Amino acid sequence: QVQLVESGGGLVQAGGSLRLSCAASGRTFNLNHMGWFRQAPGKEREFVGGIVWGSGSTYYADSLKGRFTVSRDNAKKTVYLEMNSLKPEDTAVYYCTAALGTGQFDYWGQGTQVTVSS
Repeated sequence: QVQLVESGGGLVQAGGSLRLSCAASGRTFNLNHMGWFRQAPGKEREFVGGIVWGSGSTYYADSLKGRFTVSRDNAKKTVYLEMNSLKPEDTAVYYCTAALGTGQFDYWGQGTQVTVSS
């Protein structure tokens, strides 16, 4: 089992920046990917970005490339989501997720609220 704990959400004005953190604990020895999804009110959960844990390679939803950056601190088993030029439509609950070995994103954090005011 892997436990994920997010932090860093909050209220920010449009155009501002915010950094989310997600610390992994438990059976992290075979972390393969970690990532971020978000869910806005009344909408389905959507993929934001991810990182290959071993190499540090990142990948993003096309619509968010250039504004959002995923990074990791291997020693701290922590993944980050740096969000810049935030827009009101970025308002959502942001979830951290992890995939072990050859599995899918099977582990999820509790979510952290990000609210962008206009």
